[in-house]
Amino acid sequence: MSLGLIGKKIGMTKVYTDKGEAIAVTVVDVSGNALIQVKQASGKDGYSAVQVGYDDQKESRMTKPVLGHFKKHGVSAKRIIKEFRVTSDDQLPAADAKIDASLFSNGQWVDVIGTTKGKGFQGVVKRWNFAGQPQTHGSMMHRRPGSIGCRLTPGLVWKNQKMPGHDGVDRVTTQNLKVIQSRPEEGVLLISGAIPGNKGSIVVVRPAKKKPAPAAQ
Repeated sequence: MSLGLIGKKIGMTKVYTDKGEAIAVTVVDVSGNALIQVKQASGKDGYSAVQVGYDDQKESRMTKPVLGHFKKHGVSAKRIIKEFRVTSDDQLPAADAKIDASLFSNGQWVDVIGTTKGKGFQGVVKRWNFAGQPQTHGSMMHRRPGSIGCRLTPGLVWKNQKMPGHDGVDRVTTQNLKVIQSRPEEGVLLISGAIPGNKGSIVVVRPAKKKPAPAAQ
């Protein structure tokens, strides 16, 4: 994993290209990211990583060990802490580096990690996209799951059977989204398409694993 940012989903809007084409984008607020600690494989940590904090928190709401960790590294208390691993110490930033939206460039491909919206208890049609059963000739099975295969053989219901149940609130990674605009002065990223979660939910934006970063200018 490369160095990424923690952000807050603000909502969706649209921007226009030079040709007048409208692109739907999700606005992610990444202001307030702070570099807490740089871990080196050559040091006592034994691996290369960057620890990032987001969203200021009252010190009275922090446990003493965590608060001591922040004060040790000269950072104000943060509500969210995330660690990004890198492959080697050569990719680590300086300990006093500032991380903001400029970490990503226009046109760069990113992966966004978030928690999906909660849908409550749902049936198989909405939860698993079942096609449903006939709606004619007096059928009463329009949106029901139908047989689940519990007969003499095997005499049980197989594990992981797609059944009605709680839907949503899952950790999901949406891959290969494009950064349409990176606005460091405003502290936001405009990312093409939809990303997981409600408005105001916390997301993690990282460089895409399956698409290369843009070539250096």
